[in-house]
Amino acid sequence: MTTSNSTRTAPASAREVAYTVLLRTETAGAFATVLLFRALQRSGLGQADRALATALVLGVLRHRERLDWALAAFLRRPLATLPPAIRTVLRLGAYQLLDLQRIPPPVAVDEAVALARRCGHPGTAGLVNAVLRRLSAEGPPPPPDVATDPAGHLAVVYSLPRWLIERWLARWGLDESAALAAATVRPAPSVVRVNTLLATPGEVRLALAARGVRATAGLLPEALRVRGPLTARLPLYARGLCMAQDEGAMVVARAVAPPAGGMVIDACAAPGGKTTHLAALMHNSGRLLACDVHPGKLTALAHRCAAMGATNVEAHHLDARALGRTFPGQADAVLVDAPCSGLGVVRRRPDVKWRITPDALARCAALQRELLAGAAGAVRPGGALVYSVCTLEPEEGPEVVRAFLRAHPAFALAPLPPAVPRVLNGQPLPGADGGEIVLLPHRHDTDGFYVARLVRR
Repeated sequence: MTTSNSTRTAPASAREVAYTVLLRTETAGAFATVLLFRALQRSGLGQADRALATALVLGVLRHRERLDWALAAFLRRPLATLPPAIRTVLRLGAYQLLDLQRIPPPVAVDEAVALARRCGHPGTAGLVNAVLRRLSAEGPPPPPDVATDPAGHLAVVYSLPRWLIERWLARWGLDESAALAAATVRPAPSVVRVNTLLATPGEVRLALAARGVRATAGLLPEALRVRGPLTARLPLYARGLCMAQDEGAMVVARAVAPPAGGMVIDACAAPGGKTTHLAALMHNSGRLLACDVHPGKLTALAHRCAAMGATNVEAHHLDARALGRTFPGQADAVLVDAPCSGLGVVRRRPDVKWRITPDALARCAALQRELLAGAAGAVRPGGALVYSVCTLEPEEGPEVVRAFLRAHPAFALAPLPPAVPRVLNGQPLPGADGGEIVLLPHRHDTDGFYVARLVRR
């Protein structure tokens, strides 16, 4: 079995699809959700097998640390020293044994051994057989004791990098960190944002129901929470009636409060989710400049805007750091939804937690400070500058804003507009009236976001 030959025909099973996606995610740094979507599109698998492949990929990524802890108890050498292909097979087998009760243990072991034979050699197949049979018979070892090693306990139980847990414990303490960690391994709700330029939430709900998708009201008026296969929703996405978007991302556009008829800039616009939301909030009036440094992404953004009827959007191939020089003091509002570590979206993209390292935070923060400073020059006096990141780490959020305010005394934090609710999912949003909020998955049931609104005096 090969994993890198792009001319290979469709994988023969759900487990092969999952194996290929997981292996490439670990060895090539690819994004698991993108790989999985593409692999399923060309797989030819039926609905049940597609669901199994999805469950295997997301399950292994969500629970990898716990799986590795369980496997390590039955290995004579560190798991990290095994070839990536065999690590992947072992994790797939362990996940089926520990978490997918509908799969009989002998079937899980036999399928893993067969997969090991195709991607390894008889010796590795024997190793996989021995380790998984012992895990099936004896069960996993207990996690580290929470009293003596709280970071180790939470890292294993909730499958998060120890370094990240240690940061949370220092900032929030044990109970809050445990609640947040628990939220990261729960599947995120499927949410769509209704494109109010073309339809109402009621109309989209009926259109979804006609395709077998159940939709209920979300946390915001334009949000619907949906249950049903993605394939049933895709035609509505293609028609521009709605798009997949977390409610936390919707809060960001609402924090901008773009004035109808004004000039608004989305400084880091691709792939266009917040751009099209801003267009809807502006009722297609005024000018909405969507800027990005990647021409290919701007092309995709233009197609999305066309499908969603966002006619006031102008795509600009422009680095946000040059916004102040290109549009000096011209914008009523500028949104800097900056590239970040993405550690606020691990429940939706679980591979992120294994991709990011502590030193990445400083690199992200350095770029974020440059982007915010460059975009600030485009804000007119009295205009708004909104900064957002989908992470909870302070280096990328409040510390970026504090450094910006020290260097730019013409700006000050200002209350978030009434369009941003003060209570979300029954939980308050502290700081909204002071100009900055943190959205927490375990409290607000959104992705993790930091959002700040600044006004130029």
